Amino acid sequence: MSRTILTAFRNFHCNIKNVNRITCSITSFRQNFTSNDWKSSMLSKNDLLKSCNYPQVLSRSMFIQTQDTPNPDSLKFMPGVDVLGKGNTYDFPSVSAAHCSPLAKLLFRIEGVRSVFFGADFITISKNEDAEWGIIKAEVFAIIMDFFASGLPILNEATPNSDTQINEDDDEIVMMIKELLDSRIRPTVQEDGGDIIFMGYEEGVVKLKMQGSCSSCPSSIVTLKNGVQNMLQFYIPEVQAVEQVYDEVDKVVLSEFDKLEKKMKLKEQAPENEATPPNIQVKKS
Repeated sequence: MSRTILTAFRNFHCNIKNVNRITCSITSFRQNFTSNDWKSSMLSKNDLLKSCNYPQVLSRSMFIQTQDTPNPDSLKFMPGVDVLGKGNTYDFPSVSAAHCSPLAKLLFRIEGVRSVFFGADFITISKNEDAEWGIIKAEVFAIIMDFFASGLPILNEATPNSDTQINEDDDEIVMMIKELLDSRIRPTVQEDGGDIIFMGYEEGVVKLKMQGSCSSCPSSIVTLKNGVQNMLQFYIPEVQAVEQVYDEVDKVVLSEFDKLEKKMKLKEQAPENEATPPNIQVKKS
């Protein structure tokens, strides 16, 4: 009897060992299969999408972030890849300026888009004041993702801004201004989705042009006077003032903005006039 029990116990113990071995083998197989065989046995993403006839899904793999700017009508889109590369910018104040960029042309097709600006690794979209971001953002996302998936060049002919490049005929003051703009001022402005372009220096006055979100920002004058001018004067005593330069497109935008402001003020005043009509005096006969 005792021998029978001992034999049964040994068989049971061997079975337990076999179960443990099988369990370890299964675990090892799963680990190896998950890390190696599983990936190699599956179709690649491209092959799978092609077999399903949905190649457009590939263009949806980009993760785009947005960032607010000081200008409520401008929004910064960051696709997570280089747009023009470090230190490079390009401004498209109107659709007519977008002839050299297929991407800018597509973005201008969105209803409500007023201007487009390309930075090192971001795209700034400025909208008309009456347009809604909720509608525009969805279309901007789709266009940016599809365009980067296509592999087309962002710029066809034009070259990015090179206004701060040191030239042989630049005097010492101009070189110092350009160096300060590149090292201290432009990086900060570009963080807000815009840029400052050096247009010239004459008789102590530095002429600059605001681009991107800064071009129509209500606080652009404050930025120039309190920020840029103070910094330039601190390092370069010869600088007496900073002036903002406007091109024809900027003048039109400012003119339309002034008209809109006047209309809004008139609308605000109208209810007050209606609520308090003038007293009418009736003469007694």
